Amino acid sequence: MLIETNRQRTVEHHVDFCVVGGGLAGMFAAISAAREGARVVLMQDRPVLGGNASSEIRMWVRGAAGSGGDSKNLYKRETGLISELEEENIYVNPYLNYSVWDGVLWNMVAREKNITLLLNCSCIDADMSDDGKYILCVKGWQLTTYTWHMVYAKYFADCSGDSVLAPVTGALWRVGREGNDEYNETIGPAKADRKTMGMSCLIQARETDHPVEFKRPSWAYVYKTDADFDNIVLPGADGKAAGSIARRSHKLGTDGTNFWWIELGGEQDSIYDTEKLRDELLKVAFGIWDHIKNQGDHGAENWELEWIGFLPGKRESRRYIGPYVLTQNDIEAGGKFDDIVVYGGWPMDDHSPGGFYAKPDEPASIMYPTPSPYGIPYRVLYSKNIANLFFAGRNISATHAALSSTRVMGTCSLLGQAVGTAAGICIAENATPQEIYEKHIKKLQKKLMDAGCWLPGLSREIPALSRRAGLNLSDAERSILFNGIERDFPGQENHITLPLGGTIKFSFECPEYISRLRVVFDPDFSRRSVSVNKKMRTFAQKACTGLDFRPVKVAETLVKSFEVWGDGVLICSAGDWHHSLLRLDIGRELRELEVRFLETWGSGQVNIFSCDIE
Repeated sequence: MLIETNRQRTVEHHVDFCVVGGGLAGMFAAISAAREGARVVLMQDRPVLGGNASSEIRMWVRGAAGSGGDSKNLYKRETGLISELEEENIYVNPYLNYSVWDGVLWNMVAREKNITLLLNCSCIDADMSDDGKYILCVKGWQLTTYTWHMVYAKYFADCSGDSVLAPVTGALWRVGREGNDEYNETIGPAKADRKTMGMSCLIQARETDHPVEFKRPSWAYVYKTDADFDNIVLPGADGKAAGSIARRSHKLGTDGTNFWWIELGGEQDSIYDTEKLRDELLKVAFGIWDHIKNQGDHGAENWELEWIGFLPGKRESRRYIGPYVLTQNDIEAGGKFDDIVVYGGWPMDDHSPGGFYAKPDEPASIMYPTPSPYGIPYRVLYSKNIANLFFAGRNISATHAALSSTRVMGTCSLLGQAVGTAAGICIAENATPQEIYEKHIKKLQKKLMDAGCWLPGLSREIPALSRRAGLNLSDAERSILFNGIERDFPGQENHITLPLGGTIKFSFECPEYISRLRVVFDPDFSRRSVSVNKKMRTFAQKACTGLDFRPVKVAETLVKSFEVWGDGVLICSAGDWHHSLLRLDIGRELRELEVRFLETWGSGQVNIFSCDIE
């Protein structure tokens, strides 16, 4: 509905679900809800999607698999929508160009017919019910069109990072570090404070085959020696830390740093002081690049500054309070929750509030080890006092210590997918977020696993139709195919292997209605066939690029070409498939359904983790 006034125009939207914030968490909340049939508005205050992973900030996606591309950890990689996104980017963007990446992010949302995307639209305010328990509407200002957008919805999700809805809705929230005695944690100060982890402006550079000059801007700082900005190396704290990150590495290379340590704001207000902190960060960042190029021998003669971020990437600000607060102790105990909907595994990576200006005896960050993976419960994803408010990303219901692990974007992606899927169930069941926990948590877990998410400790339920079908496989192969586990673990293979041209055939004595085929292909969890550069094995993004950079490739283990036949009739064929999850609507009665795996992206065999019908 368009309302013309003598001031600015207003557009009203009436939908099922409104997501505020278009980082990976918000994107996946919107997409997963839309695929559940919900009508969704996604309100994003930037011109691009992806948040800290976008071209505006360029932080790399990290999660339970760590950061070094170590094959022994890569089986823990996050799957679901984050796999779908990365697999598409690898296929269309092998050189990892950030403009193309922005396009991949945008298209993943734009192609969903149930999503209305509002870019450049900042959430400003909200209208509440008379009792203050429900959000009725959020109000956004779209700068590019000078238009107010009023979004009325049944359910809302704040995936903004800064929890923009908290102060305008009355939702419970907090900021800063808890005192150790509040949750009996060992990470953090003795007494609570308002200090946080800071924000960073990153640097990207590329190596050329010729010398490149750099002239320091007059306003940039000067660092003549490493000692002007390096911290002192410290041991781990309390004997529990895996080690401190103290030296501010500025070694250039394809597998080198992204300059995350150019960080400020933890001792200021990480929301209201952002603009002045950005100015200070730029003076530091350009000064660091001047140091690398012009102050001493860093082997950087042929390196060219490609990009410095003018939008700081934030780590921490407001955190909502839900029915449960995730703590350091929960993480260290492995997160054994009945309502697990997400897993984490990144260390508790607690950055010094002082950031770049931390005291000489403070490390830039202390990495406290975590069990990997550990479970994260559904109850940290919705408000304790606002009945229709979800949240996902770095603002979930967690202590500062727990957040230092859950804040990384691989984990945030899973949080967003869980929230959007839960919202879809809320709409279908006319339920509140709390009632999902009380009545529908098994349904939520089932839907997440069906969409490709791994929930450690749980196995996916195989449809009854698949179990009673005849199969052209051995009993051992059938047992593996139907074990409900869709990745290999060290010492435990959960896939079957077929030759190129091999088939899986389901058969019945009488025709059976088959609604859908679902197949999980092998994405090469080792990532060796995806990239020769180790850091890009963790996630296909680049920071600095040396001459040794090589384009990424579609995993050679993925099936490229396949056919689906029903009772001798071709139902579907694909010749350029590049995703690990296939969910294909069949919608007919058949006595026989056959899947033929014709070609991979390079492997001489076909690995299948799951293949079933319902």
